[in-house]
Amino acid sequence: MDRLSDKFWLKSYKLGPYKLPETLQPYPKVPLYKILDNAATDYPTKVAIDYEGKEIRYRELKLMVDSLANALIALGTKRGKSIAILLPSCPQFIISDFAILKTGAFTTPISPLHKADEIEYELKQCQAETIICLEDHLDLVSSIKGKTNIQNVIVTSVKDYTAEQGGTPKRIPGRYSLRELMVKNEAEPPPSEPDIDPMEDLAYLAFTGGATGVPKGVMLTHYARYCNLMQGLAWVYSPLIESIKGKSSLIIPLPLYHTYAHWACQASIHLGLRIILIPDPRDTDTLIKLMQQHRPLLVCTVPTQLMRMAEKKIGRMPVMVMSGAAPLPKRVADAVSAELKMPISEGYGLTETGPLTHINLSTFSKITGFAPSVKLSIGVPIPDTEVKLIDPDTGKDADFTREGELYLRGPQIMKGYWPNKGSGLTKDGWIASGDIARVDEDGYFYIVDRVKDMANVSGYKVYTTTIDEVLFTHPAVAMAAAIGIPDPERLGSDRIKVFIRLKEGHEGKVTAEEIIEHCQDRVPPYAVPKFIEFRKDLPLTVSEKLFKRALRDEEIAKMKKAGSLSEQPY
Repeated sequence: MDRLSDKFWLKSYKLGPYKLPETLQPYPKVPLYKILDNAATDYPTKVAIDYEGKEIRYRELKLMVDSLANALIALGTKRGKSIAILLPSCPQFIISDFAILKTGAFTTPISPLHKADEIEYELKQCQAETIICLEDHLDLVSSIKGKTNIQNVIVTSVKDYTAEQGGTPKRIPGRYSLRELMVKNEAEPPPSEPDIDPMEDLAYLAFTGGATGVPKGVMLTHYARYCNLMQGLAWVYSPLIESIKGKSSLIIPLPLYHTYAHWACQASIHLGLRIILIPDPRDTDTLIKLMQQHRPLLVCTVPTQLMRMAEKKIGRMPVMVMSGAAPLPKRVADAVSAELKMPISEGYGLTETGPLTHINLSTFSKITGFAPSVKLSIGVPIPDTEVKLIDPDTGKDADFTREGELYLRGPQIMKGYWPNKGSGLTKDGWIASGDIARVDEDGYFYIVDRVKDMANVSGYKVYTTTIDEVLFTHPAVAMAAAIGIPDPERLGSDRIKVFIRLKEGHEGKVTAEEIIEHCQDRVPPYAVPKFIEFRKDLPLTVSEKLFKRALRDEEIAKMKKAGSLSEQPY
């Protein structure tokens, strides 16, 4: 096949010497909670959740879920309604998620790191009448409860379902205790299961876009998420699946309210894996310790976590690490890979796409002993996923021969933005990713930059992620972010500014001039940064991505205050 052929990436559907299926059609049209029911039947005594010294087995997890589902039904939960989960990564999140699905309602995860007005906005949008939260967040929830539709507040303690779990839950007037509700209700499947339509009914309503604008609710049906679970780890590992199901573990050091971690959790349950949760995504030492202790099948990370790991002594271990949610700098991947003696894999997708659309099979082939060439790439499109590149200047098909904006379509794609079916999609079901990509002759895709992060310097396009890559090749740089800021002397043009966190021991020893000189030999003259700012910390989104928009907004605000920029919006 040549590069212009339809789905020429199918030739790369290999796990080492094994050929992977080109399609998984037909996909089952069943409620999503069935994955837990099946795991509890097939692996009842296997550990489902490992958290802070506490192990919950699959049979036990299902009983907890059934009890809470019955409690929610008794509180008036109905099919098609939203229930909000305001929890960090903990067993209660997983229990609540599947209990909600069993009632026919859908989960709306909300970040505990949000401010009160952000939480209020998302609760108003989804019209949830019930929220499940920590005792620590009760004052915050109480302060906005009257401004929303919330009628029922269910609370849990951070110590619940850990080795330090206390005795009787604390009673809070006007609030329900999660543990008490579960004790008081039957640990049996709801007496009359809701008549769920997997193709239309929502399983998940996730708000996204807060880093780039007003958050929008992404509607994912039971069918879309079930498809994406089948397209993911179950497909990648299919030649070896019987040696993995019910036997392996997966570490999730990411917040479960983020779609990547939420997907990884459900993908694990789909395969009957042990889910090892880490409550603090920045706790690198605990992550490394658990990797060394459990030797998991896979660790799901984001680039900023790998940047921290690159500064640590990890040691060799047969553990596959997958990075997602943001571009992974080559130097960071190489540094962690050199320690582990394993390649670092990447996946790609959007909240709107289930989330997974691409996965790097060349790195996963390492587990088979056959990895002749490893690519630092987001990988190939997963089964039954359609891809096209569109020239952002002309709006025409780029024919895979040059860079273009990545458009995606498949069974895992969202139903639309809340509450309108089809919103955010083209008439024929495509979604624009907002990412500029290219593809090689093997069908492996590479993200060049975000459309909104691309700078325009005197008419030249500058991909800021390319500058990030160059910055990471400097031995003193731990984290870096390049952005385009308005050029007050040239309307419509940008200048490049970079923000850097130096490695420990290098603070005060590296100058801006040295960084600029480092870039001069590696990027075109127009892309060389004009400004360098060293910081002890860089802003991160709730999903641990470097928050470039926040940096740009800061710079524009400073320029306006100094009078060097007009009030014209940028």
